[in-house]
Amino acid sequence: MSAKDRVTGLEYNIFTDIRLKVAAQVARVQATAAALAEIDVLCAFSYDAEKYRYVRPEMELSDVIDIKDGRHPVVERVLEDGYFVPNDCYLDCGDNRAHIITGPNMAGKSTYMRQVALITVMAQIGSFVPASSARIGVCDRVFTRVGASDDLSTGRSTFMVEMSEVAYILKNATPSSLIIFDEIGRGTSTFDGMAIARAVLEYVASKKTLGAKTLFATHYHELCDMEGRVDGVKNFSVVVKKRGEEIVFIKKIVPGGVNDSYGVDVARLAGLPESVIRRAHRILVDMENEKPEDRAAAPTAAPPDDGQISFASYAGADLIEELKGLDLNVITPIEAMTKLYELSKRAKEC
Repeated sequence: MSAKDRVTGLEYNIFTDIRLKVAAQVARVQATAAALAEIDVLCAFSYDAEKYRYVRPEMELSDVIDIKDGRHPVVERVLEDGYFVPNDCYLDCGDNRAHIITGPNMAGKSTYMRQVALITVMAQIGSFVPASSARIGVCDRVFTRVGASDDLSTGRSTFMVEMSEVAYILKNATPSSLIIFDEIGRGTSTFDGMAIARAVLEYVASKKTLGAKTLFATHYHELCDMEGRVDGVKNFSVVVKKRGEEIVFIKKIVPGGVNDSYGVDVARLAGLPESVIRRAHRILVDMENEKPEDRAAAPTAAPPDDGQISFASYAGADLIEELKGLDLNVITPIEAMTKLYELSKRAKEC
């Protein structure tokens, strides 16, 4: 036990001596560590640029973000089919300040916006970027409002968290910032969400209030009418091909808006029961054909649809089902008269 104590004491003395010697050279150690860290980062940049066909971006003092055939540096590495659809992006503080991006879920809207933000950041930290060419002006900050999450510890709902983040962006962004908004306003009622989304988009697009470069993904297709009405706002959409009941995501961003989110088709891809899909499609058609003045009326509940023509849509359906279930070969005359009287009485009450 005494020897063990002496060994421990000797080890501590040696450790203390080494620590004092290193502390005396702390400036050299930190400078070496910083140099090694910088070399490590630059080696990683060069390795990725060579292996994944990155290009050197042209850095400017302008307000332009001009990306040709841009790709997401992470998503393209994990794709199972090994092919990533590249997309262009042109933003400035003039006529192309805000892009409204519409299209179905899973079509690639979020990936497109994030790749623009990542390429912008990568260019400004000295890295080559995943594109065929890129011309990047200096951005002071990149703000994002993406995803949905609540904060149970502070009692804040998903919508409250979203609005708090939007408020922070609007208070701190400048005309030199890049802003990414992914479907804001979806956590509340349709009309409230649409009103908030439109007001936020008008605020960030207007030079009188902010005038920052903005990518704004939304399922509120009514916002597409802002192009031509609000200066600097342009519509873009993701190409989708529909073959019968099947949809194919092309994942190419093109000018122009769309008026269909293909939500029912995406639900089919997710595996919802076919009866639910058919019922959802019927409800969608009814709502699209519904007059605006009729929308205030409360919708009536509809029975589940099994895909067959059913008597269940008519009054007295339960009587018809009961008649179907009667076996006249085994029922007695007295039982038949009793049943007929009962059914007749119930039919008069319908």
